[in-house]
Amino acid sequence: MISLQHHYGVTSGVQSTPFRSMAVLHQIGAVWAVTSVNNIERLRLDRGWSRPQLGKRMGTSGQQIERLEKGQRTLKQEWIDKAATALGVTPSDIITPLPAGYALSGQTEVLPADDPNEIVQIQRLDLSLSMGPGTVIDDYVEAEPVSFDLAFIRRITRSPAHRLKLVTGIGDSMYPTLNWGDAILIDTTDRALAKQDGIYWIDLFGAAGLKRLRTIAAGRVLVISDNPTVGDQEVAAEDLRIEGRAIWVARGL
Repeated sequence: MISLQHHYGVTSGVQSTPFRSMAVLHQIGAVWAVTSVNNIERLRLDRGWSRPQLGKRMGTSGQQIERLEKGQRTLKQEWIDKAATALGVTPSDIITPLPAGYALSGQTEVLPADDPNEIVQIQRLDLSLSMGPGTVIDDYVEAEPVSFDLAFIRRITRSPAHRLKLVTGIGDSMYPTLNWGDAILIDTTDRALAKQDGIYWIDLFGAAGLKRLRTIAAGRVLVISDNPTVGDQEVAAEDLRIEGRAIWVARGL
């Protein structure tokens, strides 16, 4: 079993299980199907996802998502929780009126129209995320911004630039997928385990690292190191906080 307590630590205080913050009133309304607001379609479109894409993240079909969005299927608590987890918001965000230009739970805002010639700034973290042994630290510091063509970023993700972080990996526990010194782009809007075997920036027991995650049972997650010489670790989902997902990597020759 691997302990991540020697990894470089990164904390943000964002829960990986946002449904726990749902108000009792919203729970009661959802159970009895008396909710008057349904934000699933709006949240889906804001992320640039199709119905089949959201359906895959929720473990259902695109047709089922269409029925939920159009009110043809009762929006019960189970569906609210699944939608909230997939979209990276709280369940109350699913059934509470949203203001224009909202920013939910630190998630994606409505994106303006893209200018193909625009340059965006992405913050590079001054402290590396650990992919192997390191020293625990209490915080991270944003260093100078790095300029990217927006057109290039849009080929990778629809998330806004200020939700992206550029980090440098150290260690060899994710080799050969990630090497020491790789520049890794993290999407901090992706804070739910919606992509099985995706590589996530995680916080486990107060320490952080880049690891591959896989759901193996109800409430259980396998934290995977790609290096075959490094063992995997099975943990309780409630002990794991997801800070974002690795979506792009670059390395020098």
